[in-house]
Amino acid sequence: MIQLLKIIAVLALLFASTFIIANLTGWLSTEQVEIWFQSADQLSPSSVAMLVILLLFADLFIAVPTLTISILAGYFLGFPLGGASAIIGMILAGLSGYVLSYFNGDLLFKYLIKDSDRRADAVLTFQNYGFIMILMSRAVPIFPEVSACLAGITKMKFPRFLLAWLLSSVPYAIIASYAGSISSIDNPIPAIYTAILLSGTLWIGWFFFSWFQRSKPIIHNN
Repeated sequence: MIQLLKIIAVLALLFASTFIIANLTGWLSTEQVEIWFQSADQLSPSSVAMLVILLLFADLFIAVPTLTISILAGYFLGFPLGGASAIIGMILAGLSGYVLSYFNGDLLFKYLIKDSDRRADAVLTFQNYGFIMILMSRAVPIFPEVSACLAGITKMKFPRFLLAWLLSSVPYAIIASYAGSISSIDNPIPAIYTAILLSGTLWIGWFFFSWFQRSKPIIHNN
């Protein structure tokens, strides 16, 4: 587990640095994102949908406020178009992270963990916990991208990764965008409650998963 945590820490630091830079420059602040949405909304729904997809895809490279974007997608596009746009963006980000890491992650993997036995231990750990880590990843900012890259680096089977990513992303995007679609400037309560409920539910799920895994031994493959 220690070896896997080392990789997680490095990947999280890389993604966090992009988030810090983007916020310090004001380029991807919540206010700036709202301005972009308002500008795109003056053009056409397809322009807003493309903005949603591009922003959520860019989350793989520059950490963006995923929940805020999903809620704004529902607010400006309505439901289900807002949800569909958010789902497409999240899927593109996840697939890209997996594929890029699958074919190019070995260099980083071998640099961080030089011992082959320890690399094998990290792979085994992710094989045991990876599915649930991806499933619960949206409880923590940046961790969805980290988990997608980890899946590629450790050569997680693609169907298994895709299933976990869809189970993590699709309900999240649907709930957030629907809340945005029934919210307004005068009545932002649905969006606010949804943000709290989604984050709270995922955090509670992550807490119980962590508690359960403390007493569960890692299953070693023969």
